[in-house]
Amino acid sequence: MTRTAREVLNELRWREPGRLGDAVVWYRDRRRPEGQRVIHGAEILGLERRYFTTAGGRLPYYKIQRIDLGEETLFDRAKSG
Repeated sequence: MTRTAREVLNELRWREPGRLGDAVVWYRDRRRPEGQRVIHGAEILGLERRYFTTAGGRLPYYKIQRIDLGEETLFDRAKSG
């Protein structure tokens, strides 16, 4: 069963305390020329039902493309659906 981006982030936050800060989130952002941006887990302030929050605002989970932790990819939208 494929986990959602929200499930992966919550697992890093609650089941593996301190690991969320080590995660790298690849986020689709049409305002950037490359079409995406990188958000480090340490920038994530909160995990809500439909959004996660950073100092810059609330961002929807559906725009997350990939979540990496070190050399391991924990979530990859291109492979999951």
